[in-house]
Amino acid sequence: MEKLSENELVNLIKSVFPHHSQDHAIGIIVDIPRNPKDDQSNWKLRRSLAEEWHHLLKDHTASLKVQKIMLIAYPDVGSNNADLPTYGTLIKKRLPATADELDLYGDKISFEDIFKEAQIFLAPTQYSTTAPLKNAAKEFGFRAATMPGFSPKMIPALRIDYTEVDRRVLLVKEKLDRAEAAEVEFSVDGLDSFRMFFDLRFRKAHASTGRFPDKGQAGNLPSGEAYIVPYEGELQEKSKTEGVLPVQINDDVVLFRIKENRAVSAQGKSQQAEVEAEHLRREPAYGNMAELGFGVLEDFGIQPIGKLLLDEKLGFHVAFGRSEHFGGIVGPNDFSTPGEVIHLDRIYIPSTQPRITVRSIVLVYPKHQSETIIENSKYLIF
Repeated sequence: MEKLSENELVNLIKSVFPHHSQDHAIGIIVDIPRNPKDDQSNWKLRRSLAEEWHHLLKDHTASLKVQKIMLIAYPDVGSNNADLPTYGTLIKKRLPATADELDLYGDKISFEDIFKEAQIFLAPTQYSTTAPLKNAAKEFGFRAATMPGFSPKMIPALRIDYTEVDRRVLLVKEKLDRAEAAEVEFSVDGLDSFRMFFDLRFRKAHASTGRFPDKGQAGNLPSGEAYIVPYEGELQEKSKTEGVLPVQINDDVVLFRIKENRAVSAQGKSQQAEVEAEHLRREPAYGNMAELGFGVLEDFGIQPIGKLLLDEKLGFHVAFGRSEHFGGIVGPNDFSTPGEVIHLDRIYIPSTQPRITVRSIVLVYPKHQSETIIENSKYLIF
């Protein structure tokens, strides 16, 4: 199993979180399965890595210029980007196998107190904590690297030149900030063509470069993407986002018809289309076009591994659902229950959607200017 060496781990922390004078504690956050039947080998491995990182970093507090390293665990919340529970457990030695044993392995502590105590967090969790930690980081001023689904296969992506990643991501962000729209053309099986118009007015893009130099920042690690929330129509003007968005799910292609930034139907010849249509009927907020993402890591030789945390950083992706943690307006209260809250990326790279090709992405700027930034799934701007 590939691992970061002790020095690589310490240097990664220093690179990702440039030191601030007020930094005195680092927290490692993990989720513990409520139901033993839900546990998986990769989840167990991730918890083992968290314990190992906790142990290794405790020996380097002087080098990291902090006083303590904390290991915090909580019962899993059951879905990506749902809110964290009110309380976690400050682990004394090692992690329990299931959440019902947490009280035996440490002291109960509110996440509010946790967020006041530590200034830096790593979150190698099963279910993504990106949304709640982004919101909490703004409130409490800490910095956090969220690592949902992290596995040893992602280690190479922690060793790349993040200075160049930073340059490319910021270039894409600058272009998205200027753009009023993105026109995307897809092809399915090299035959059928579908178009989407994404309304980017009234929005600013975000840069996820893998470095968090400023207080209040939280995002994914590994990283390397610029992203923006399409305009959702909260002002007087309606959103102009519309078209047909093809998504390959397993072997089937589902055609989502988009109007005013919402998927209003899901069509196709498979049972998968019926599943998606029922999801839209049950949870209309799921159909929100929550993000246009532009990952840049493919050019660094990073290979997809079948995990969203890394694979979305390789190329273009579109997310459904929750957006308020990225500056949009759709949040947990727009879903029927906490367990239904979702932010789901659909990644347009060959390993995830081999039947679909991004023929082109054209950014539309003011004064009728435009620029093609992607053609046949390859960037033209680097």
